Amino acid sequence: MLQEPFADGNSLIHQLDPRIRLVSACVYSTVVALSLSFSVLTTAVLISFICVMLAQLPAREIIKRIIALNSFNVLLWIVLPLTFQGPIARTLGPFTFYNAGFIMAAQITLKSNSIFLIFMSLVTTMNLSVLGYALNWLHVPDKIVHLLLMTYRYVFLIEQEYQRLIRAARFRGFRPGTNLHTYKTYAAIVGMLLVRSAVRADRVHNAMLCRGFKRKFYCLHEFNTGKQEWLFATAMAGITVVLIYFEWL
Repeated sequence: MLQEPFADGNSLIHQLDPRIRLVSACVYSTVVALSLSFSVLTTAVLISFICVMLAQLPAREIIKRIIALNSFNVLLWIVLPLTFQGPIARTLGPFTFYNAGFIMAAQITLKSNSIFLIFMSLVTTMNLSVLGYALNWLHVPDKIVHLLLMTYRYVFLIEQEYQRLIRAARFRGFRPGTNLHTYKTYAAIVGMLLVRSAVRADRVHNAMLCRGFKRKFYCLHEFNTGKQEWLFATAMAGITVVLIYFEWL
């Protein structure tokens, strides 16, 4: 089953209407992604961090995820200064580092951390099923919502089927290695997994039709937009407008 470690909580963020959180996160992230000013990006990281604090998420889990994200950013700090052209920042032997590369790496690092933290605080604090219903309320195409909800519901079954096939192969003496037999075995496992997944999907679809499924999921979760939701939406809109003002005006 997909893990949702931040979905259960009683913080201010958890109590907000999922639709408000989703729209706020998407609009805010779009503005941050298009920004280039370091003052704006630094402010955005600070605002995202404040949202994480309001969500009362466990610090250890957040730090682990930030480290995983920035391990990719470290590669950018190595590659981009060597590939961008412009004023030279430093030369070390045969390697020439350019200022433009460092600037781009810094911008990407600030943007990715800001967007990551805002989605961590506003979106991962809701169940994936609730996220699907919120997307449906926001008139996201039904097919996308269906794909999201069905993937969430049945992806763990595919994982169980894969483990069953692996166990069956091991019982027959299969030991993975770097040889043609291993590659053929894994190819057969993947092929059988696809076949069994298709068969399972057919059975599930027929079962849903027998129960009156009409290509629409009905949400049992009632969304309530009250005073605190409008206050939060107004605050996020104001912050976003301020970021836009300092970036483009």
